[in-house]
Amino acid sequence: MKRCAAVVLTALLLTGCHAADSEDHVIDISRIGIPDPSQETTEPPFRATSVRFAAVGDNLVYSYVYQTAQEHNNSKKRDYDFHYCYENIADQIESADLAFVNLESMICGEGYEVTGTKMNFNSPVELGNDLIDIGFDVFNIGNNHMLDKGMNAFSASLEYWKEQTEDHDDKIAVIGGYQDEEDMQNYRILRSRGLDIGFLGYTQHTNGYHLPEDSELQIVYTENEELMQKQIQELSRQTDCVIVSAHWGEEDTHEVSESIRELAQKFIDWGADVVIGTGSHTLQTMEYLTRADGSQGFVFYSLGNFISGQTDNFNMIGGLGNFEICRDTEGVITVENVTLTPLITHYDQDITDVRVYPYEAYTDKLIEKHYVPYALGGSAKTWDRETIDTIIAQNVPAQFLSTPIAEPTESESESGAEQDF
Repeated sequence: MKRCAAVVLTALLLTGCHAADSEDHVIDISRIGIPDPSQETTEPPFRATSVRFAAVGDNLVYSYVYQTAQEHNNSKKRDYDFHYCYENIADQIESADLAFVNLESMICGEGYEVTGTKMNFNSPVELGNDLIDIGFDVFNIGNNHMLDKGMNAFSASLEYWKEQTEDHDDKIAVIGGYQDEEDMQNYRILRSRGLDIGFLGYTQHTNGYHLPEDSELQIVYTENEELMQKQIQELSRQTDCVIVSAHWGEEDTHEVSESIRELAQKFIDWGADVVIGTGSHTLQTMEYLTRADGSQGFVFYSLGNFISGQTDNFNMIGGLGNFEICRDTEGVITVENVTLTPLITHYDQDITDVRVYPYEAYTDKLIEKHYVPYALGGSAKTWDRETIDTIIAQNVPAQFLSTPIAEPTESESESGAEQDF
């Protein structure tokens, strides 16, 4: 605009201006469309926007879950259909702009037995296909079960996910395991509503299994802080927001260790905006953590189980974390409107018809039918509304709950062990 005005002014001077100091030849720039600098407005450097994100925890696919998928399969063209297992929560996943799940089971494809036992998990390809169909976009495979069937199976699972990523035009992201060093440095970034969001996945251990030293396959363990810091800092410079998946901590406890809290703070300090913790198979607390400059990131220490075939009451209650990644007109990124919807894994007699319900839809009639008090194994067997509410209220700060839960009384809190909470 300014360049065009200069050309017009020059032409007028050349054709009609002989005495620059004569009032008769003073040019009124307002009459020829040249903007007055004093009237110009400055556009903000960024467009304000936000991305709605949903995250669930451990998709722990026991044999009972496979059997449910077989029993509710209405197609002769496939062996399993997992939609039934997740149908009560699918609308909340689909409505998010992006959704995350931790796959506590590899998907190795043809030639590998489908198994769902404590230390040996491999899911059919229908599971991955159905989770994508339900609306999940980000899949973490970096967890303790990723080497359950060995190095070749791990490699086969990476091939399955590579094909899925290509088939979906790179609109899904798979993190936590990589084909080689180059693949690991090819950071997973998804674009949504004008924001570039990067994802990284780390695991504390792999059940005592390790890759051979000469293997090109890559797994990043939480003990490798130098590498994690490098990756988070690099990715934060390339994106608007960084989300870290951390599979960590002790199983079957609601307590968050000091070492986990310290590592979470380091993730935030290095540039992570959100940390999604998994691995304990229980709900754990969540909070904002503050950096030295006053900015904040958010940590879900553990979202518990998304689905499972476990047999203790504390394993039946997980969470759907919802939050917004917001950018203002100055380009500042914040994590806002954090809520957690409690999720209940329900199954009927003999651990059949395994499925997930949001707390709001989990009725007293369903509570009465849950088979967890009678299932073999486990020690925490009490299952009633008071037990469910107490577990939730003791582990999720009230400010983040999507639905108010009655706070446990002092006597209830103190008698938790006696009631098998």
